[in-house]
Parts: sequence; C-alpha cells; structure tokens
Amino acid sequence: MSEYGVRSLELIESFGAPHASAIVIGGDGRVLGHHGDLSRPFRLASVTKLLTSYCTLIAAEEETLSLDDPAGPSGATVRHLLSHASGVSLSDARVVLAVPGAKRIYSNAGIELVADELARGSGMSFEEYLQMGITEPLAMTSTQCLGSPAADGWSTISDLGRLLAEFLSPTLISRELFGVATSVAFPGIDGVVPGFGRQHPCDWGLGFELKSTKSPHWTGRRNALTSFGHFGQSGTLLLVDPVARYGVSLLTDRDFDLWAKELWPPFLDAIAEELGVTDPGLATPKVGSN
Repeated sequence: MSEYGVRSLELIESFGAPHASAIVIGGDGRVLGHHGDLSRPFRLASVTKLLTSYCTLIAAEEETLSLDDPAGPSGATVRHLLSHASGVSLSDARVVLAVPGAKRIYSNAGIELVADELARGSGMSFEEYLQMGITEPLAMTSTQCLGSPAADGWSTISDLGRLLAEFLSPTLISRELFGVATSVAFPGIDGVVPGFGRQHPCDWGLGFELKSTKSPHWTGRRNALTSFGHFGQSGTLLLVDPVARYGVSLLTDRDFDLWAKELWPPFLDAIAEELGVTDPGLATPKVGSN
C-alpha cells in the first residue's frame, strides 16, 4: 500500500513489473508517499548518470577539476561530455560523430570519459569518489556502482528519496552551480532521446535531462518545462519538478519498452494532480552558461 496519502503511487501495480518501488519527496525533504519495498536494490541503468554527474559537480565546486577542462575529442570539455554535446558516439569513445557543440548525441562513452577525468583529478577511483562525495554524506548506504559510471549503478528507493531531497535543496554544491547544471547547456542543438526519437531542440543540462519542449517524452503534461531528471533502460526514472517543488523516483525490474512510454506520463500526471498541481509552469527553459 502507498502511504502518506499519495494513492496514485498504486498505479505501479499495473506496470507488469515483477518488482517495483516508488517514492515522492516534497520540497522540504519530507516523504509525501512511497510504495513497494523501500530496501530492495534495483539496477539504475542510465539513472546512474545522475550520480556520476553530481560527483563531477562536487569536484568542480572543490576545484578538483573544471567543467571547462579539455576532455574527450579535440575541442570538447567536461561540460560537453556531461551534456552529450561532445560528438562522441553512444558506446565507443574512439568514434566521434560530430564536432563538439553541434549535435546532442546521447553517449554512455562520454559519461565514462567524465568519470575517468574525475578519477585522474581526484587521485581516487570513481567508486571511491562516489562514496566520499555522495553516498556517505547523504547516508545512501545501499547505493553503489558495480561497473560503468554511465549505466551500472544500484540503489534502493529509500536511498533515491535522499537523492531527491538533495536535488530539491542542494547541500553538497552551491545553488548557483546546481542552477547551471539544471539549465540548458549548448542551447538550440537537436538530438535523439533514446526511445522517444529526435527532438528539436534536444535540451540537456549537465547530466540532467531537461523536459523542455520535447515531445513525445517520458514526463507528464503537468510537469513544468523546467523539470529535470533521467530515466533508465531497466525501467527506472527520477524526476524533479522545481516549479511545483517535489520529486518522484520509480524503480522496477521490467526493462523499458512500449509499456513505459505509455504508462509513465499518466502515472506522473496522476501524482501531480493528486499533489494539487494545476499549472504545469510552462516557463521558457533556463539557459546555462557554456
């Protein structure tokens, strides 16, 4: 049963996943509702990118590295890699498909390059930096990376509730830097959101995918254009609506497919409606400094 009154979380029972958990966090960090096993670990798939990106932002705040350090292909920087604007292909860092800043090419390899830069700059492995930078300070005791920093994180819905609270009210980095990370990096470029096709433009922040004007998309109609987060091929998602001031995370063990494309938007809309969101906040997406 869902708790704290958010009954719409029970919609996850219709998702056909063997196991699924979800949580809703308010702007003050309170748990507004949860459903399923809070302590069951799930593979995050691409939601892992949010952990890697946040580690990188912490390192930038500490001046362990700079977002404008050269990284990846010639002319690219850490900022390009985080925002999928480096030109690096999906899975092979040696394959460059565009000049930096020209196209939004979704790239696991690019995020892995960022993790390599973080390891070089900090003098410790990515896994060690993740523990020191995020999981220990936020008491995310069940979160770890067991392979690629782009796709092989594991966590529980309880831990992701703590991460949502951090994204709603940052404590590990400055609000200014977080604002840059959740604004459009390299605005106006097109690209493809995996599973949802080509977008014009395909806005992205620094690791955070932005809802912006994308259509079709995995977010709900009631979510503000400035909403940000990520979804994963393992049937996972994390979404923050900064206008309505709440966040949602969903973990399942049913791989992303048509079911998710069809069911996630109404699921997120049902939560927004239950929380009293009447105006989706159709403000122009913020543009960050590049």
